[in-house]
Amino acid sequence: MGHSKIVGAIEIGTSKIAIIIGEISSGSTLNIIGHYSVQSNGVKKGIIQDLQVTGQIVHNAILQAENVAGTKIEEVYLAQTGQHLSGVFNVGTTNVGASNGVITKADVEKAKEDARRPQLPEGRSFLNHIQNPFSVDGVKVENPIHMHGKRLQVGYWTIHADNKTLQDSLRVIMGIPLVVEDVIVSSIASGNVLLQESEKKAGALVIDIGGGTSDFALYKDGYVVYTGVIPVGGDHISNDLSMGLRTNVQLADSLKLREGLAIHAKQNLEENTWLVGNQSIGDRKIPLTSVNKIVESRIKELFELILEELEEVKLYKPSEIGTGVILTGGTSRMEGIEAIASKIFDLKCTKGESTWEIDENLNIPEYSTTLGLLSYALGVFEEKQNKNTNNFLGNLFRNFFPKDLKLP
Repeated sequence: MGHSKIVGAIEIGTSKIAIIIGEISSGSTLNIIGHYSVQSNGVKKGIIQDLQVTGQIVHNAILQAENVAGTKIEEVYLAQTGQHLSGVFNVGTTNVGASNGVITKADVEKAKEDARRPQLPEGRSFLNHIQNPFSVDGVKVENPIHMHGKRLQVGYWTIHADNKTLQDSLRVIMGIPLVVEDVIVSSIASGNVLLQESEKKAGALVIDIGGGTSDFALYKDGYVVYTGVIPVGGDHISNDLSMGLRTNVQLADSLKLREGLAIHAKQNLEENTWLVGNQSIGDRKIPLTSVNKIVESRIKELFELILEELEEVKLYKPSEIGTGVILTGGTSRMEGIEAIASKIFDLKCTKGESTWEIDENLNIPEYSTTLGLLSYALGVFEEKQNKNTNNFLGNLFRNFFPKDLKLP
């Protein structure tokens, strides 16, 4: 009987906590055996504000998911978001050691080590190192070993995190107690399950619109070249609607998903929608244009902030993003949201769907990050089984999550 492992993929978001449990077995098989999601509390803009409240909700959610799965989680893969995350692109360089100029594995390791050498300010920890292409004497190559050259370089997109914020996320899980095997940035997890390798190769911009924040990852030539977090999410739209239409946030949230940008899809400027009232304010008929004006203003702001950041770092070139924009996260359910994104980015825009054949209850935007975490866990399992470093993200992603990070 082959070895198997029970893995929990957990996302602690501003608006929801999502958990998927998978059984990973020899032969590269992954069976999803349980899942559960619940409204979050104690989290603001992706950062835990109340450890006790959030910890209790997460603990209960894990118990519910385990009950569905009929087994206990052995290890956890945890998503991470929030503006405490920062990224930097580092290039490692080494001169080829052999006199005949043949590049060896030792040269490759030296270049990688040089790329990861920069020190972080106090209070920060490396989270993810994402490998980019090698270059030999200035020419990009996938695998430089046995090639001839004088100078070897390799790039890494390196993501680092605030220690306290990271510690708080870990404390919620480890206090249960469960082993946190790895922490992955949300946008990368989502991209891994929403994009085929060919789509990454063509270039893609994945935008995960959460409740309090929106994460994005830019792929070029198959590699993650940039990630970011914008402090605007679906909750901001709901709050805007609540204030503008004088209703509670729950009704505003429902209206957002049902009619938020529907005017772009229906092209009917005269259409109305009903807003259910309460004891003080009865049901009201509201023009779709009123809803659209509020929602469009905020959603435009979100996309424009992402565009401005990518333009600022000189990475936004539509000709290099052939796949276009892929939207995910709960707010991406809004009808007509693709039209706004397409106009802002001047790119084709689609709503993301998992590349896996899975139950329709899981193939929804709210679960894309946790599905991506399971995909990563499967890759790690395969690597350990096969002793092969050329799997998962095509050797693009190597995580350096600090397992020795102390929890005071």
